[in-house]
Amino acid sequence: MALNLVMLGPPGAGKGTQAKTLAAARGIPHISTGEMLREAVAAGTDIGLRAKAVMEKGQLVSDEIIVGVVRERLAKADARGGFLLDGFPRTVPQANGLDAILARFGLTLDRVVAIEVSEETVISRNTGRWVCPKDGTVYQVKTAPPKRAGLCDLDGTPLVQRPDDQEPQIRQRLREYHQKTDPLKDHYRGKGLLLEVDGSQAADQVYASIVSALRSAAGGR
Repeated sequence: MALNLVMLGPPGAGKGTQAKTLAAARGIPHISTGEMLREAVAAGTDIGLRAKAVMEKGQLVSDEIIVGVVRERLAKADARGGFLLDGFPRTVPQANGLDAILARFGLTLDRVVAIEVSEETVISRNTGRWVCPKDGTVYQVKTAPPKRAGLCDLDGTPLVQRPDDQEPQIRQRLREYHQKTDPLKDHYRGKGLLLEVDGSQAADQVYASIVSALRSAAGGR
Protein backbone atom coordinates (compact mmCIF):
# COMPACT_ATOMS: atom_id res chain seq x y z
CA MET A 1 0.00 0.00 0.00
CA ALA A 2 1.34 3.43 -0.97
CA LEU A 3 2.25 5.61 1.97
CA ASN A 4 2.72 9.36 1.57
CA LEU A 5 4.58 10.85 4.52
CA VAL A 6 6.15 14.04 5.82
CA MET A 7 8.78 13.96 8.56
CA LEU A 8 9.43 16.96 10.82
CA GLY A 9 12.04 17.57 13.49
CA PRO A 10 14.44 20.22 14.76
CA PRO A 11 18.13 20.17 13.82
CA GLY A 12 19.79 17.36 15.76
CA ALA A 13 16.60 15.34 16.21
CA GLY A 14 17.90 12.57 13.94
CA LYS A 15 15.18 13.26 11.38
CA GLY A 16 17.35 12.60 8.33
CA THR A 17 18.57 9.24 9.63
CA GLN A 18 15.08 8.11 10.55
CA ALA A 19 13.64 9.31 7.24
CA LYS A 20 16.22 7.36 5.21
CA THR A 21 15.70 4.20 7.27
CA LEU A 22 11.92 4.36 7.09
CA ALA A 23 11.86 5.14 3.37
CA ALA A 24 14.18 2.21 2.64
CA ALA A 25 12.07 -0.14 4.75
CA ARG A 26 8.89 0.97 2.99
CA GLY A 27 10.44 0.93 -0.47
CA ILE A 28 9.52 4.57 -1.13
CA PRO A 29 11.76 7.48 -2.20
CA HIS A 30 13.29 9.60 0.54
CA ILE A 31 12.93 13.13 -0.81
CA SER A 32 14.87 15.87 0.96
CA THR A 33 14.77 19.57 0.15
CA GLY A 34 18.49 19.69 -0.61
CA GLU A 35 18.36 16.68 -2.91
CA MET A 36 15.34 18.07 -4.75
CA LEU A 37 17.09 21.38 -5.37
CA ARG A 38 20.29 19.69 -6.55
CA GLU A 39 18.35 17.41 -8.91
CA ALA A 40 16.36 20.30 -10.38
CA VAL A 41 19.53 22.36 -10.88
CA ALA A 42 21.37 19.41 -12.46
CA ALA A 43 18.43 18.68 -14.76
CA GLY A 44 18.37 22.30 -15.92
CA THR A 45 14.61 22.64 -15.53
CA ASP A 46 13.03 26.09 -15.50
CA ILE A 47 12.52 25.89 -11.74
CA GLY A 48 16.02 24.48 -11.32
CA LEU A 49 17.60 27.36 -13.22
CA ARG A 50 15.65 29.87 -11.12
CA ALA A 51 16.79 28.12 -7.94
CA LYS A 52 20.41 28.10 -9.15
CA ALA A 53 20.37 31.84 -9.82
CA VAL A 54 19.08 32.54 -6.32
CA MET A 55 21.49 30.16 -4.56
CA GLU A 56 24.50 31.51 -6.45
CA LYS A 57 23.72 34.91 -4.95
CA GLY A 58 23.71 33.37 -1.47
CA GLN A 59 20.00 34.08 -1.05
CA LEU A 60 17.26 31.85 0.37
CA VAL A 61 15.09 30.05 -2.14
CA SER A 62 11.52 31.35 -2.08
CA ASP A 63 8.44 29.29 -1.23
CA GLU A 64 7.35 29.59 -4.87
CA ILE A 65 10.55 27.96 -6.10
CA ILE A 66 10.58 25.28 -3.39
CA VAL A 67 6.96 24.36 -4.13
CA GLY A 68 7.80 24.23 -7.84
CA VAL A 69 10.74 21.89 -7.21
CA VAL A 70 8.54 19.62 -5.08
CA ARG A 71 5.89 19.60 -7.82
CA GLU A 72 8.49 18.46 -10.36
CA ARG A 73 9.82 15.77 -8.02
CA LEU A 74 6.43 14.34 -7.08
CA ALA A 75 5.48 14.18 -10.76
CA LYS A 76 8.08 11.42 -11.24
CA ALA A 77 6.86 7.85 -11.51
CA ASP A 78 8.62 6.56 -8.40
CA ALA A 79 6.53 8.87 -6.19
CA ARG A 80 3.32 7.15 -7.30
CA GLY A 81 4.04 4.25 -4.98
CA GLY A 82 4.47 6.53 -1.96
CA PHE A 83 7.07 9.02 -0.78
CA LEU A 84 8.66 10.49 2.33
CA LEU A 85 9.27 14.25 2.32
CA ASP A 86 12.12 15.37 4.56
CA GLY A 87 12.60 19.12 5.06
CA PHE A 88 9.40 20.13 3.30
CA PRO A 89 7.05 21.67 4.16
CA ARG A 90 8.61 23.99 6.73
CA THR A 91 5.76 26.49 7.02
CA VAL A 92 1.97 26.56 6.77
CA PRO A 93 2.09 28.34 3.36
CA GLN A 94 4.37 25.55 2.09
CA ALA A 95 1.93 22.98 3.50
CA ASN A 96 -0.85 24.65 1.53
CA GLY A 97 1.35 24.45 -1.54
CA LEU A 98 1.88 20.74 -0.92
CA ASP A 99 -1.88 20.22 -0.63
CA ALA A 100 -2.33 21.83 -4.05
CA ILE A 101 0.37 19.61 -5.56
CA LEU A 102 -1.17 16.44 -4.14
CA ALA A 103 -4.65 17.45 -5.31
CA ARG A 104 -3.26 18.00 -8.81
CA PHE A 105 -1.89 14.44 -8.88
CA GLY A 106 -4.92 12.90 -7.17
CA LEU A 107 -2.88 12.06 -4.05
CA THR A 108 -3.38 12.61 -0.34
CA LEU A 109 -1.00 12.91 2.58
CA ASP A 110 -1.28 9.94 4.95
CA ARG A 111 0.69 10.99 8.03
CA VAL A 112 3.10 13.62 9.36
CA VAL A 113 5.69 12.26 11.80
CA ALA A 114 7.17 14.84 14.17
CA ILE A 115 10.27 13.78 16.10
CA GLU A 116 10.24 15.65 19.40
CA VAL A 117 13.37 16.39 21.42
CA SER A 118 14.11 18.96 24.09
CA GLU A 119 16.14 22.06 23.30
CA GLU A 120 18.90 20.97 25.64
CA THR A 121 19.13 17.56 23.95
CA VAL A 122 19.44 19.25 20.55
CA ILE A 123 22.19 21.54 21.85
CA SER A 124 24.05 18.65 23.47
CA ARG A 125 23.92 16.54 20.31
CA ASN A 126 25.00 19.35 17.99
CA THR A 127 27.72 20.89 20.12
CA GLY A 128 29.16 17.40 20.60
CA ARG A 129 29.79 17.01 16.86
CA TRP A 130 33.34 17.39 15.61
CA VAL A 131 34.57 16.90 12.04
CA CYS A 132 37.80 15.90 10.38
CA PRO A 133 38.60 18.78 7.99
CA LYS A 134 40.59 16.42 5.80
CA ASP A 135 38.15 13.57 5.07
CA GLY A 136 34.85 14.89 6.46
CA THR A 137 34.38 12.13 9.03
CA VAL A 138 31.92 13.25 11.72
CA TYR A 139 32.32 12.29 15.38
CA GLN A 140 30.01 12.77 18.34
CA VAL A 141 31.81 12.99 21.66
CA LYS A 142 29.15 11.01 23.54
CA THR A 143 27.74 8.54 21.04
CA ALA A 144 30.52 8.13 18.45
CA PRO A 145 33.76 9.57 19.89
CA PRO A 146 37.16 9.32 18.23
CA LYS A 147 39.58 6.74 19.68
CA ARG A 148 41.91 9.60 20.67
CA ALA A 149 40.25 12.75 21.95
CA GLY A 150 40.26 15.54 19.37
CA LEU A 151 41.93 13.51 16.61
CA CYS A 152 40.59 11.75 13.53
CA ASP A 153 40.75 7.96 13.75
CA LEU A 154 41.83 7.63 10.12
CA ASP A 155 44.77 10.04 9.85
CA GLY A 156 45.21 11.78 13.21
CA THR A 157 44.11 15.17 11.87
CA PRO A 158 42.91 17.54 14.64
CA LEU A 159 39.12 17.71 14.59
CA VAL A 160 37.26 21.00 14.16
CA GLN A 161 33.76 22.16 14.99
CA ARG A 162 31.61 23.66 12.28
CA PRO A 163 30.25 27.15 13.04
CA ASP A 164 26.65 25.91 12.79
CA ASP A 165 27.36 23.29 15.47
CA GLN A 166 28.18 25.96 18.05
CA GLU A 167 25.61 26.87 20.69
CA PRO A 168 24.65 30.42 19.63
CA GLN A 169 23.98 29.30 16.06
CA ILE A 170 22.06 26.22 17.24
CA ARG A 171 19.82 28.31 19.49
CA GLN A 172 19.10 30.65 16.59
CA ARG A 173 18.18 27.73 14.33
CA LEU A 174 15.90 26.37 17.07
CA ARG A 175 14.16 29.73 17.41
CA GLU A 176 13.56 29.76 13.67
CA TYR A 177 12.34 26.17 13.74
CA HIS A 178 9.84 26.81 16.51
CA GLN A 179 8.65 30.04 14.93
CA LYS A 180 8.01 28.44 11.55
CA THR A 181 7.25 24.82 12.35
CA ASP A 182 5.21 24.86 15.56
CA PRO A 183 2.27 26.41 13.64
CA LEU A 184 2.80 23.71 11.00
CA LYS A 185 2.41 20.99 13.62
CA ASP A 186 -0.81 22.60 14.81
CA HIS A 187 -1.95 22.72 11.18
CA TYR A 188 -1.45 18.97 10.72
CA ARG A 189 -2.75 18.15 14.18
CA GLY A 190 -5.99 19.85 13.22
CA LYS A 191 -6.22 17.62 10.16
CA GLY A 192 -5.71 14.49 12.28
CA LEU A 193 -2.44 13.65 10.49
CA LEU A 194 0.20 14.40 13.14
CA LEU A 195 2.08 11.63 14.95
CA GLU A 196 4.54 12.79 17.63
CA VAL A 197 7.46 10.55 18.58
CA ASP A 198 9.98 10.88 21.42
CA GLY A 199 13.31 11.54 19.73
CA SER A 200 15.37 11.50 22.94
CA GLN A 201 15.63 7.71 22.78
CA ALA A 202 18.36 5.69 21.06
CA ALA A 203 18.03 5.73 17.26
CA ASP A 204 16.69 2.17 17.02
CA GLN A 205 14.10 2.90 19.69
CA VAL A 206 13.01 6.06 17.87
CA TYR A 207 12.57 4.03 14.70
CA ALA A 208 10.55 1.39 16.53
CA SER A 209 8.34 4.13 17.97
CA ILE A 210 7.75 5.60 14.50
CA VAL A 211 6.81 2.20 13.07
CA SER A 212 4.51 1.52 16.02
CA ALA A 213 2.80 4.92 15.69
CA LEU A 214 2.24 4.43 11.96
CA ARG A 215 0.88 0.94 12.52
CA SER A 216 -1.51 2.16 15.24
CA ALA A 217 -2.68 5.04 13.05
CA ALA A 218 -3.40 2.56 10.25
CA GLY A 219 -5.46 0.36 12.55
CA GLY A 220 -2.75 -2.20 13.18
CA ARG A 221 -1.92 -2.88 9.51
